[in-house]
This record gives sequence, structure tokens and C-alpha cells, in this order.
Amino acid sequence: MSLRKLDCIGSFLDFCNNYQRATIAGLMQVAAAAGMNRWSWGNCGNASKSDKSGLHRGRLMMLLWIILSSSLCLMVDGQMKLSPETVQQWAVSFGKEIAALSTRYSGAKLLQKKYKEVEGMVKIEEVDGEELVKKFAEEMEEMLGRKMKSVKRLAEAAEDADLYHEYNETLEFEYFNSMLINSVDEDGNSVSLGGEFPLEKNEHFDKLPVNTQLSNIQVPTNVYNRDPAILNGAYMSEALNDVFIDNFKKDPTLTWQYFGSATGFFRLYPGIQWIPDENGVVTFDCRNRNWYIQAATSPKDVIIVVDVSGSMKGLRLTIAKHTINTILDTLGENDFVNIIAYSDYVRYVEPCFKGTLVQADLDNREHFKLLIEELHVKGEGKVKKAMKESFKILNEAAAQGQGSLCNQAIMLITDGAMEDFQDVFEEFNWPERRVRVFTYLIGREVTFAENVKWIACNNKGYYTHVSTLADVQENVMEYLHVLSRPMVINHDHDIIWTEAYMDTVLPSTAKLFNSQAQSLLLMTSVAMPVFSKKKETLSHGILLGVVGTDVALKELMRLVSRYKLGVHGYGYLLTNNGYILSHPDLRPLYKEGKKLKPKPNYNSVDLAEVEWEDTEEKLRTAMVKGETGTMSLDVRTSVDKGTRVMFLKNDYFYTVINETPFSLGIVLTRGYGQYIFTGNVSVEEGLHDLMAPDLTIANEWTYCETDIDPAHRKLSQLQAVVRYLTGKEPDLECDGHLLQQTLFDAVVTAPMEAYWTALMLNTSGMEEGVETAFLGTRSGLLRFQRYTGMEKRTAKSFLTSTDKENMFTLDHFPVWYRRASDYPAGQFLYYMPRQETRGRIVIATTAVTVTVGKKTAIAGAIGVQMTLDVMESKFWAIAAQPNDTDCSDTDGVCPLRCDSFDIACYVIDNNGFVIISKQRNDAGRFFGEVDGSVMTTLIRMGMFKRVSLFDYQAMCKMNSHSVSSARPLLSPFYGLASALKWFLSNFLLFLLEFNICGFWHTEHFADAKPHFSLSSAHKKRGDILQPCDTEYPSFVYEPSVKETNSIIKCGRCQKMFVVQQIPESNLLMLVVQADCDCSRQYPPLTMEPKEVKYNASVKCDRMRYQKIRRRPESCHAYHAQENANDCGGASIISLSASLFLTCLSFLALVS
Repeated sequence: MSLRKLDCIGSFLDFCNNYQRATIAGLMQVAAAAGMNRWSWGNCGNASKSDKSGLHRGRLMMLLWIILSSSLCLMVDGQMKLSPETVQQWAVSFGKEIAALSTRYSGAKLLQKKYKEVEGMVKIEEVDGEELVKKFAEEMEEMLGRKMKSVKRLAEAAEDADLYHEYNETLEFEYFNSMLINSVDEDGNSVSLGGEFPLEKNEHFDKLPVNTQLSNIQVPTNVYNRDPAILNGAYMSEALNDVFIDNFKKDPTLTWQYFGSATGFFRLYPGIQWIPDENGVVTFDCRNRNWYIQAATSPKDVIIVVDVSGSMKGLRLTIAKHTINTILDTLGENDFVNIIAYSDYVRYVEPCFKGTLVQADLDNREHFKLLIEELHVKGEGKVKKAMKESFKILNEAAAQGQGSLCNQAIMLITDGAMEDFQDVFEEFNWPERRVRVFTYLIGREVTFAENVKWIACNNKGYYTHVSTLADVQENVMEYLHVLSRPMVINHDHDIIWTEAYMDTVLPSTAKLFNSQAQSLLLMTSVAMPVFSKKKETLSHGILLGVVGTDVALKELMRLVSRYKLGVHGYGYLLTNNGYILSHPDLRPLYKEGKKLKPKPNYNSVDLAEVEWEDTEEKLRTAMVKGETGTMSLDVRTSVDKGTRVMFLKNDYFYTVINETPFSLGIVLTRGYGQYIFTGNVSVEEGLHDLMAPDLTIANEWTYCETDIDPAHRKLSQLQAVVRYLTGKEPDLECDGHLLQQTLFDAVVTAPMEAYWTALMLNTSGMEEGVETAFLGTRSGLLRFQRYTGMEKRTAKSFLTSTDKENMFTLDHFPVWYRRASDYPAGQFLYYMPRQETRGRIVIATTAVTVTVGKKTAIAGAIGVQMTLDVMESKFWAIAAQPNDTDCSDTDGVCPLRCDSFDIACYVIDNNGFVIISKQRNDAGRFFGEVDGSVMTTLIRMGMFKRVSLFDYQAMCKMNSHSVSSARPLLSPFYGLASALKWFLSNFLLFLLEFNICGFWHTEHFADAKPHFSLSSAHKKRGDILQPCDTEYPSFVYEPSVKETNSIIKCGRCQKMFVVQQIPESNLLMLVVQADCDCSRQYPPLTMEPKEVKYNASVKCDRMRYQKIRRRPESCHAYHAQENANDCGGASIISLSASLFLTCLSFLALVS
């Protein structure tokens, strides 16, 4: 049966439908005239004559024309038949072809045979998760304990140095300023505070040039680097140099050590060249860092009360907003906050937070900052109601056991107070004065300063006068020193650990963003306060500063041996607040244009947002409480950039890390991480095979510890292993079990090198397009053979150091290993990598197992990487019946050919991604985007299942409708006014951040340039990305359905398709009728994520909801000896008129 096809365009289809009625009417007239008594009607106006009486020539022509028109319509609506038997034959033949190809060039059968031969020599054991997590936690506790000891030694040395140092107002001291070192003037002489400071690149410090014999000092641009307080502090803290060096000798794994002074300077070891930003400015101030703030104070509840009455207009409101933002920057995840604005009435900046305190995590702080920008002034300021409301919130929180249950404070930001509101304090705060009140008088007017100062001094707070933007930073910091008094007087040296954070200061950060797994970019800091021990200042509780050191979380996670956890296993760390320190699914960065940037909430990602299958949050609750235990979860997880879903049964094991606020968890996956096998070979035999040219091991894993001895830091892991095994470096600390397994795997897999080489040398029998054979084992061993030279290779980056997805890393096993382990061993799984830069390549991979008794463990995975052309050529050769095919017994189109223009043929994988299509650009796309009608039908028939996945770390574009619609007629004017206000405030901030004297004596200051960026001011709101929750689909094939076919009705046509599973693979073959367009009835199915929208009520409930957390153990809120009379009001170092006149007078004298 040959196929008859008419390519009717859409206009002709409309013609058929419209013409049908007219034809019938005309035909009835003809029939009446001709005496025809009976007609039978077709579904498109087709008529057949029953009475063959004589016809007039004209009538006959009309009938012929009608019949021709109707037959054309019938051909348009006609149904094509496709033979399932033919498609099945193609699928079987294609399956055999690609299986033979993959088996031959990978050598999978040979490797499985080799592991089968050694099954009598291996031992399979069940992994004990409880013992494993305790062991890892103990090792982490020991490592972190060494860091704490180092910090204690620094704190003691700093306090002793201060005790024996006498403050000298006229001290002259040349310290090494990290901005000025190795700088010379026009005459070639070292600049003041510069000098020669040798720097050498160091592997341990991310290859940065450092000086491991000296520390140096960084001073923010807006701090005078020759201020007497700076010089005295720098001179006093020179004593820390010896301690820095001694600490590093005792613990070579230490990274940066530092002392942050309360006066603003930052002493860092090892010394570095501090690099300013692109505008030449150093804005880093150690006193703003979380490690400083958390060490200097105990947890706190803070209510910020801001005056938005009419008198606060203009610059005053700008200063007030800057003050609020600066206060917010001093809060951490152990603190709680709310903001109240008042004028004629009291209102909450975030109405959803009415009457409560919310955790001051990064997410909430950034949310408040956005709301603060929307504040406008109006009406008369009535502070009394606002103060009462603030006390009620704090009192209720304390009574109900909410908030920090430690320090409580009200921050009053106003341009004046008509009275002192003594009756309010008598009612709510006296005599205990449990709530401190800090006041910030905004603006140059001091008419009502006495009342504002009285409020602070009579409530154990502090009063400051903030007249310019430049005053804000120093004045806000004063409250931290007041809150630290009880701790200082008591000499309680609490050690604190910070939440995870990203160091965006050091020059190496930009490189790290692009070279490491996102989850390993973060760090934590351990810090301790430094107090003055001088008796004469004891009651003042003088905080000298904070000492600390950083701990890169990747170094901590190295202790969690990947090989012990198996292919899908992993470890993770959690804080006392339930936030993630480290997790392989943590993604702290997002892409804005071509740049990677930290997400606004990158360090406040809750465990429940990553382990989202824990819907009842039992795992989170147990870990936050510091419990030790285990639980199991059925989870949906994804690989290959979130596009492919896997269903796993995970066992979670968790415990607390003593002396820290952290908990450790590990995950073992049943069937994969449940068993581990060990083999044994001699060192001599294993070492020989380990040194083969085609072999590497996971360089991010720790086979041998190379970071202890500086001489070992340049060694790769493979080099270190070889030197240890050959006796050249017997003092190296190595993992004996891992080395034993690596040697065993090297011996068993050794024959693959000869097998692959023989294939490559047989050039006549080599299939063009087969590029790389590879294998990997659980021990992190990787072998590969390049069949094609670099110049001809399509996948140039595959299995190179930049190809993190396909290599063993600290974070994960390779994608091809993980996917193979989720598929029956011995059967190849085929897929196209999702990375856009790889080109048209296919990876075929399969698992290799070891069985002892009834226990089976995965020994590794093996595969081959080829170009897509290899598979396409074999497919098109098979999927075409010859023209001389015997079609007598075939019910359907015959000969059936995929190269026919009315037939569309596809090969798709088990997740619905196209591998082969006539349209070359379809390869790699989701099939639902190519043909929504067929994919929708396959889902309805149960051949594919749609699985919903959730991403609680997504970034979405800000909705344009969220922009305020107030004053619509004047919006252009207000847009211009906002831009002008932004420019003037930033220009004023720039001017006021400098000491005027410095404009004439620039050698006293680090080189600085004005830094303006109008791009953010003009950035469209719709282009701004903000954190959001998204739901996205993944699709998975149901393997029990081997074949199916169906007809899809699409308006005026019908589409037939046949689907057949390709044996011994994860692939499906589809043959689809291509002449029926169903796109109107069946829109494309996409895998695009959709933002989860919450209505106002649900959103508010989510924001207000406070999850279970573990409070810090120590609290220092009160001490009887505290000198509360030291409550501010004295002159402060700022750009005041008196200082300006002093500068001018001095210049007149010297000129």
C-alpha cells in the first residue's frame, strides 16, 4: 500500500468547511432538476449518485467538480496508519547496534569480568551510619578545638599587651599599612606607613602573595590612619605578631588570623597587599563584620523607632534611613528586631510584623532595608505612643519566652523630643531598667537635645548626635560597646562561631566563584572579645576589640570521607538556628548578566528548604536541638542541573559537634551507600598500576594530608600517595583504608588500559566519532582513553579539570557515575549532557557491581563518550524500509521511512529529552517542547510521569505590579526627584566620609577615588532579581510500559504515533505522523520553573512563623558595677565645623 498525500494549506481547509454547505445546497438543486430521487451524503459534502439516469453535460461537469473538491477534503482529513511491528523491529535493531558499540568501545564486559574474578578476595560490609557520623563529628570537634585554642592565645596576648601599654597622645609609630606597603613616591622613596614588605605566593592561602613572617594593618578609607588612637593600638598590637606565627606553627591548617580593634583598624596575619575596589576605595570596616559584632555582644532584641513627622524631611530623613540600615547591619541571626515609624500615629514598617519580633537573619534585614526606602514624612511627631508600643512588644516577648531572652533595647531616631516621657519609663521600665534606650538626635539643630539625652541616660543607654551622614557609622557602633559592658566587667570570654558567610573582601574571591562548587565557597569564623584589664577602667567595661580566625567549610567537609558515603551519600552542617553551613545542594550564588553574585539570603537558607521532603521538619527539629539520632526519608532529587529526577531512600544520621553551635548530618542511600567492599593487594603490585598514564585520582579528596607540611602543599593527591607508598615521604598522614581500596581498584582495572590501547591502534576498525572511553571507582580512581586527538574532538573539556560535573569532587561523584548507579548494572544508559558548551555529544554509561553472598555493592561505572553523529548514522540507516519491501502483510504505511517528509521520528531518553531528530536543533531539547500533543498523550497514558520538584533558593524577577502606584500623574517628576535625591545624598556621603584636612595632606590617607554608580539607580524594577520559591516539573519514563500507539484528534485532522522501548537501554523510539498540526489544541510542554505565589495572608504567616532554634548558652545583659553614667553627649570625631576651622587654622600656620 503506497501513501497518498496532499499537502493542503490552511486556507484550503477553511474552504472545505465553508464550501460544504454551499455545495450541498447547489447539489440539491441539480438533483431536483435531474429528477434524482435519492442521494447519500459524505462527511465533507461527498455525494454518490444512486439513480444512473441520463445527465446533461453541464450537470455532469458540476458533479465532477463537486466530487473532486470533496475528495480533496477527505484526503486532508484522512488517517495515516503506522505499523507498530515495523517500529518494534527498528527499535530492536537499533538497540543491538548501540549496545554493541557501547560495549566494545567502553570494555564494560571485560571490567565486569575482572571484578567477578576477584569476588572471592573481597569483603562486603554494611556501612554503620551511626558510628560514622560520630567519628566525623569527633574529628571536626578536634579540628575546631585547635582553632579555639589559637584564638584564646591571641586574646590573652592582646589583653596583656594593653595592660602594660600606656596611652601616648603624641606617639609617632610607623606601622605597615596594607594599602601603602611597597609603594614609593615620585623620588622612589617608600611612602609613609608603607615600606618594603616582602610578599610570596602561598598555596595554603589560595595562592595569594602573603608574608608569613609579619602581619599588617588595614584602615578604612574614612578613618584617619594617623589618629592617636590608631597609632597606639597599632603599636600595642605589634605583640600579636609572635603569637600569629606560633599559632601557625602549632596548627598549619590555620588560615587568616586577625585582631579587629574597637578604634577601626584591622590587623591581619599573614600580611597582604590590600586591594581597593574598582573605585580605589576601601570600605571594609572590621567592626561591621558578624564575627566582631557577635563576639562583642550577647544576643539582643531591638526595636527601632524612627520619627517620620514633617520636620524630618530632606537630609534628616536620609540620615535617619542610613542610621537604620547601619543598625540592621550590626544584627545577626541570634538577634531579633522590628521597626516602628511614628508621626501622628504609630505604624509598623512591615504591617505583617505587627506586635512581634522577627529573627534578624539576612533575609529579614534585607526586607526591612527595602521597606525603609519607601518611608515618607508627614504630620506631627508623637513619640509617646511609639515608645509604649515598643515596650509592650519587648515585655510580651520576654514573658512568652520569645526573642533572644537576653539584651533588650529601643533605638529612638528623631530630630527632637518635646518632653522626657518619664511616665512611660516609670510604667514600663523602671526601676529594673531591663530595656536599654539608645537615642540618635538627627540634624544640626540641638534645641531638644537635653530631653533626647535624658531618655538615654536614664535607661542605661547612650545618646549620640548625628548631624551628617559621615557621623552615622561611628555613632551606631557606640551601642555595641554599651551592650558589651556587663561581659567586659565580668571578663567572660565567650567564644562565638558565626553563621556561614562568603568572604567578598579578599582578591581571590572572584576566582573562587568560578572555580569551586558553590556549596564550598562559604566559611565560618571563631572569635573572642578582648577586654581592658586595667583596674581604673573596670567599671567602664572597655572593649579593646575582637580576635578571630577563619575556617573554610570545605576544609571541614574534607573530614567527611566521600568514599565511605557512596555515590549518592553526602554530609552537611547545620547551625543552631537551622540554617545551612554546608550542603551539596546549597547554591549561594546567582548569575546577573555574566557575573556571579551572592544571593541576598545566601546564608539564611534553612535545612527545610533543601531537605524539603522532610515536610514535618522532624530532621531539622532534632538537629537544631542538638540531638543524636537517625531517620529515613523517601526523597526526590535531581541531577544534571536539576533536569533529571531520581527517587531515593535515604537514611539520615546526625549528631552535635561539641563546643560549637553546629550539628553534623550524613546521608546514606539504600542500595548504593548501604554496602562498601574492600579488597587487598600488595603495595608493589598496586603501585605499579597506580602509576599508569591513563589513571588519576580525585584531587579534592584527602588520600594524604598535604596541608600540614608547607613542603607538601604543591603536591597533587596522586603525587603525595606515590611518594608515601614509595617511602619518599613516610611522615605524610594518609588514609590507609582509602589507599588500600585505591590500589585494589588500580590492579583490577589495569587490563582496561591495554584493551583501550588495542582498539585505538586498530585504526581500520575504529568507529569515527567515538572519542573517549572512561571508568571510575568508588575510591575516586578515574581512568580514561582518548580515541580522538584534541583537534578532532568535539567534547574538548570532557574529563578535564574544568569539567567539575563529570569529575570526582568534594561535593559529588561524577554525573555519569550517579546516573549509572540508578540503572540496572550491565545495561547502558544514554544521555546528552545539559551543559551548552559541550556540543552534540552523547554519553553511554553503565554500573559495575561486586556480589558476595546476598550482598551486592557498586564497584564503579564505565562508559564511552561519542558524538551524536555516530548514533544518528546508525539510526537513519535502520529506520527506513527499502522501496522494494513486501508490503502484502503490512497494515499501514509501507514502505515506512523516517526520511519521509510526512513522518517524524525521534529517539528520546527516559526523562523525555530528544537525542535524535530530523531537526538537528531538537537534540537536547525536552520532547514536550517539540511536540506537546504526543508528550501530553504519553503522560495521560501513563508511559511518562510528571514529577513536581521545588526550589526554595530560586531567584525571580521582581513583578512590575509591585511598584507603588501612588501619584500616577506625577510619576515622571517623582522619578526625576528620586534620582536627584539619590545623587545628592551619595555625593554628600562621599564628601563627608573624608577628613577635610586630608584634602591638603593626602599622604595621611589611602588613595581614594569617588565611587558613583548610576546604573543601580536607573535599573528597571522588572530586571531586579529577588529570592523566591519555584516549582518545576521533571518527567520520568515508566519502564513497565514497553510500547504503545494512539491517535490524537486535533480539530480537522488526526495524528497517529507509535512508541517503542529500545531494548537494553533507557531510550524510546517514536514515529509520529507529521502532517497533522496539533499545536493549537496542545501547546508545548515546558520545564520552565513557575514561581509559587502566596496570597497576602499566607505570605505574612510564613514571614512571622518562627521555627524551632537553639539559643546560645551565654547571656550578658546586666552587671551591678556597670557605670551607666557614661551615656554619651561628648564631642565625637566627625566632620564638624570646629574641626574644619581647626584644619584651616593649622594650614594657615604652616603655609
